[in-house]
Amino acid sequence: MNFSKWIGAAIGWSFGGPIGGIIGLALGSLVDSMGNDSVYKQDTQTGYRQSPVTQPGDFEVSLLILASIVIKADGKQDQRELDYVRLHFANMYGKERANHAFRLFKEINKQKNISTRQVCMQIRQMMQHPSRLQLVHFLFGIAKADGVVTESEVSVIHTMAGYLGISSYDFESIKAMFYESTDNAYKILEIDKTATNNDIKQAYRKMAKKYHPDKVLHLGEEHRKGAEEKFREVQKAYEQLQKERGF
Repeated sequence: MNFSKWIGAAIGWSFGGPIGGIIGLALGSLVDSMGNDSVYKQDTQTGYRQSPVTQPGDFEVSLLILASIVIKADGKQDQRELDYVRLHFANMYGKERANHAFRLFKEINKQKNISTRQVCMQIRQMMQHPSRLQLVHFLFGIAKADGVVTESEVSVIHTMAGYLGISSYDFESIKAMFYESTDNAYKILEIDKTATNNDIKQAYRKMAKKYHPDKVLHLGEEHRKGAEEKFREVQKAYEQLQKERGF
C-alpha cells in the first residue's frame, strides 16, 4: 500500500470540519517534505462523508489527533508515549501502515492550538458510542505508557470524554482499569461498595454487554484486540468481587 492510497483510505469523514483542517495541514507538510503535490490533490477529492457507521479510517485519524493532545498534556513529550502510539498501530495494522500513520501523527503533533472541543464534537457527531469508549481507553493507555498517569493527563482526557459524550460513570470505569486501588473493581463495574451480590451480577452483565468486542467489529478485526482488553478488565473485576464476597 503506497502512501497516497493509505491516506485516501484513512481520511473518511474527517476531511471536513476541524478535523479536516488539521489533516489538511498535516498532509500539506508531508507533501512539501516529499516534493510531490499529487498526494494532496488526490486525497482532497474524497470529500466530507457523513456516515452513521464509523469506518476504520475515521477512528484512526481521530485517534491520532487526540493522542497528540494527550501526549502534550503534561508539558513534555515522552519517547515511551510516542513508542506506545507506534507500537499500538503496528499491532493493529502492521508495520507498513503503522509507519504511514506515524508520519502523519508527527505532522499533527507539530500543530499548536488544536481545539480539543471542536475536534471532539465532530467525533461525537460522527462516531458511535462504543467507538468513542475505545478512544478513551486508548488515550489512557498512552498516558500510562511512561509508567504514571499525571493529573494533567487525566484532566485532559476527562475534558475530552465530556465533549465526546462519555458519562462520568463510563469515564471512571475506564480510568480504573489503569490504576491499582482497593475499590477499582467496583468502579470498573460502575457500582459502589454498598452494592448487593445481586447488584454486582446485574452490573457485570450490563458492563460485559457494553464492552463486548463485537461492539467495535465495524472498525475491523484489528480493533477487536483493544476492545478485548476492556472486556477482560470487566471479567477480572467481577471475579475479584466474587472471590472477596464468596458468591
